Amino acid sequence: MTYVQSPRISNVAALLLIGLTFSSSIVAAQSVKAEGIIKARNGATMILQTSNSSSLTVLLTDYTKVGQVQGLLKARRKEMSMAALIPGLEVKVEGTYNDHNELLAKAVSFKGNDLERAESIQAGLHEIKVETQRHDEELANQNAALQQQQAQLMEHEQKIAANKAGIDAAVARFGQLDDYYIFDEVTVYFGNGKVKVDSEYIPKLLALADKAKTIEGYVIEVKGYASSVGSAALNQQLSEDRADEVTTILIQRAHISLTRMLAPGAMGESHQIGSANTEQEQAENRRVVVRVLQNKAIAGI
Repeated sequence: MTYVQSPRISNVAALLLIGLTFSSSIVAAQSVKAEGIIKARNGATMILQTSNSSSLTVLLTDYTKVGQVQGLLKARRKEMSMAALIPGLEVKVEGTYNDHNELLAKAVSFKGNDLERAESIQAGLHEIKVETQRHDEELANQNAALQQQQAQLMEHEQKIAANKAGIDAAVARFGQLDDYYIFDEVTVYFGNGKVKVDSEYIPKLLALADKAKTIEGYVIEVKGYASSVGSAALNQQLSEDRADEVTTILIQRAHISLTRMLAPGAMGESHQIGSANTEQEQAENRRVVVRVLQNKAIAGI
């Protein structure tokens, strides 16, 4: 006897087989559970550290149930907000994996004392963060102040170097006194028995005054001289009057403060140039020497 299998029975068997396979897949997908500590949380994404993974990605949705288990047997469950899911909290997650191997959370639960511990950790971390920020701000302010001091020190050193270069150049040209550096000088010559300054020397005196004003802590020295022709008393007076005339020009026309002027010196017949026997040598002795000076202590070198 020959038996023929009914097509209807075959189709039913196939459908049953497919249904059982699909049901098994659903059961397998719904059976995923994970337990670990929240390492990080960014909105709907949590990073969980478990015994099997150091960075399991858990996705939260509007349908994820969050609960706190309570009681001695942990039988009671209290619904909680997702805001309770903070880093440091130990949780149990139930859900399914998506195509990216991320755990789509259906439910998340935790113990009450675990939440308190995590909140304490977060509070401590917040204090540490605030203290670190304050320390960083203080350090930044200190670094800014240090940089400003270094800039000022560098500027000061550059100023000293420039000042020293100017002093060296001036000393090489004009020399120095015991307490002063000589930066520049102008010599004004007078006719025999004359005390009026010739107009040709006015621009030179004004230029000398302008240069003096660029030098820190400058003073101006004016010394008058006379030739040895005539009486010593007359020559002393001539040297004094000549020095006074030059000083008046510096004060009134160059606007040099009296505090910057050393007392005019009347040198009379002292410090004669040459033998003072010739007319040329006598003319060179009828003079006023104006010098721009800087005190060595003020120069700081």
